[in-house]
Amino acid sequence: MRVEGTVQGVGFRPFVYSLASRLGLGGVVGNDVDGVFAEVEGPPGAVRKFLLALENEAPPLARIERITTREILPNGSGAFAIAPSEAGGPRRTLVSADSATCADCLAEMADPADRRFGYPFINCTNCGPRFTIVTDVPYDRPLTTMAGFTMCAPCAAEYHDPADRRFHAQPTCCPACGPALWLAGPGTVVAGTVVAGTGAGEAVRRAAELILAGQVLAVKGLGGWHLAVDACSQQAAAALRGRKHREDKPFAVMVADLAAARLLCELDEAEAALLASQRRPIVLSARRPGAAVADAVAPGNRQLGLMLPYTPLHHLLLAAIGRPLVLTSGNVSDEPIAYRDSDALDRLGGIADAFLGHDRAIHVRADDSVVRALRGREMLMRRSRGYAPEPVRVRWAFRRPVLACGAELKNTFCLAKENHAFLSPHIGDLENAETLRSFTEGIEHFRRLFDIEPRVVAHDLHPEYLSTKYALELEEDGRDVHLAGVQHHHAHIASCLADNGEDGPVIGVAFDGTGFGTDGTIWGGEFLVADLAGFTRGGHLDPVPMPGGAAAIRQPWRMAAAYLDAAGIGAAAAGLDVARRNERLWADVVRLARRGVHSPVTSSAGRLFDAAAAVLGVRDAVNYEGQAAIELEQLAGPDAGGGAGAYRAGIEPGEPFRVRGADLIRAIVADLEKGTAADVIAARFHGGVTGLITEGCELLRERTGLSTVALSGGVFQNLVLLHGTAARLEARGFSVLAHSRVPCNDSGISLGQAVIAAAADRR
Repeated sequence: MRVEGTVQGVGFRPFVYSLASRLGLGGVVGNDVDGVFAEVEGPPGAVRKFLLALENEAPPLARIERITTREILPNGSGAFAIAPSEAGGPRRTLVSADSATCADCLAEMADPADRRFGYPFINCTNCGPRFTIVTDVPYDRPLTTMAGFTMCAPCAAEYHDPADRRFHAQPTCCPACGPALWLAGPGTVVAGTVVAGTGAGEAVRRAAELILAGQVLAVKGLGGWHLAVDACSQQAAAALRGRKHREDKPFAVMVADLAAARLLCELDEAEAALLASQRRPIVLSARRPGAAVADAVAPGNRQLGLMLPYTPLHHLLLAAIGRPLVLTSGNVSDEPIAYRDSDALDRLGGIADAFLGHDRAIHVRADDSVVRALRGREMLMRRSRGYAPEPVRVRWAFRRPVLACGAELKNTFCLAKENHAFLSPHIGDLENAETLRSFTEGIEHFRRLFDIEPRVVAHDLHPEYLSTKYALELEEDGRDVHLAGVQHHHAHIASCLADNGEDGPVIGVAFDGTGFGTDGTIWGGEFLVADLAGFTRGGHLDPVPMPGGAAAIRQPWRMAAAYLDAAGIGAAAAGLDVARRNERLWADVVRLARRGVHSPVTSSAGRLFDAAAAVLGVRDAVNYEGQAAIELEQLAGPDAGGGAGAYRAGIEPGEPFRVRGADLIRAIVADLEKGTAADVIAARFHGGVTGLITEGCELLRERTGLSTVALSGGVFQNLVLLHGTAARLEARGFSVLAHSRVPCNDSGISLGQAVIAAAADRR
């Protein structure tokens, strides 16, 4: 038999060995480039039981995709063995994602009589580092960053004992033979200087003392370095913000267990299950009033991003501190997370007071994943550690291997072959050399790891995206590749289709901040009629100018000026607070918009949200992408779909139709003049956007007969909008597709590009 899927590095061979031995079967099991192969022989009843148990009792980290079997002649073997790994031939096996420390390992780590008591690198076949330490396949110790650690005799005995939980667990180690912890600092940090020695207990104790004293500690994790402070200390959290140049964006908080999480957030069952899962993502949950965290952790935010410890070191550190811990990416804002020790010491030296590290190398950078729960279902916002590199399995085979280069913001790339689309971990915004290097190095590593030599390269249409330029340079360098340009919003809808195992056609609603349109303008409020093969633009938000171009993204009050002018109340706007707050430049910006000077037009839904937020007084300038819209959602509250009512935006008929987004801004002004409460106005605005989406979809249903709607784009990270839109569409008889396995934001673009390119390649 052959077992395909994520079956290496998860204890599958030991499981097969134990199962066969229990049933009295002879044979062999081994790893090769395709996954796991096995031969079993014995009484027919025992063989049938073996086949049933093979899938039903598989190890917790295994992800079985297919089991194929064939009968062969028995050779009379009564014993069962594990064969040496076979490395030849094209690689088709999958690599497991990193997994949180299991209960068995935690029990050993807490037992003073155990030889791994307090050891911060304890692991077994059911948990620990995988993807971030793998250098090549098949997954064996020499092809991981554990290669330099020779197992001591007791560890080797466990490794070779079929009855042991660490039987063939590649990262097996202990204090005598495995990685060691070190603490450098406080004060000036010098690479290689060890202040606290290698004793894990002493290093953790000293590190905890530093955090409780208000210091910033850099901590090495599975996929990179983090920055940690006491989450209850306003001074420490504020100091971290200042040093990291992260003015407002919330920090993630790590707590010891679910009981501690429930003290901070109102968790439903789905959120609790996500927090406690082996993937251990950051879960965005509703913050309890008076939650015991400093205001600087998530200023003005009704939610907290919580996560539970996922490495032994996290467990030890939290136990020593005894309170919640801010744990945020080890970087300066807009840079990728540091994962090499020398780079971390260099880049984080001006932020951290001390470094808690170790000598097990990280081979692949992987930031923490971020999720929300939607109707009891997982909704990924950042797909990285714990998920990557597990593939998204699609219904349609890729005729030729594909590389999809993704978008500029929230970049991921995708390499695909057969029925597998391998999305990279979250890379970030391709706006500096370090992030671009992470992008190019990641592509090369995935190509080797999954043995994919792309023949089709998909890219965004925007000529200035660095991901697009990378694709074009491949052709210029003489690579034997076919380039496929993919429109940004078509990629969003195709990503949603692939996420749901559909191929269309559907009515696609792609609402985001920025995307290069086929007419050369900036799209972002799109109603498409789309399948994987192509799309037509059925409708869109009425375009408005972006005064100052990119400046209008950083300063939403500029979009307020443009929308107020489009609404026909530009002159009267002088009496609004937003105009008074920006009086010095207001008239000049309005003139820019009217003349079209440095003012590209856009149909972006993100810019409509920005304008609404500025007119309402939520925010005139942003410190991170989407901040104004996020705070507008916070103001509206989770029950915005209730009795507050909704504004209405008119639709100009035509093909494509145009939705008058300015009508919503005009309605906000009217309510402000009446003295309507800001939260009511925010709720009515959200209801208005929900309504215009529903009306646009109904109009397209009349024209096309389609009744399935796919919702994609970063604007649908807004749960008030997503919940309200899905509920209203379903009440009108539509089927609604939303994202789950990949993010709806630009992180999911690469999957959409890949399946669109594959559809074209099949024609």
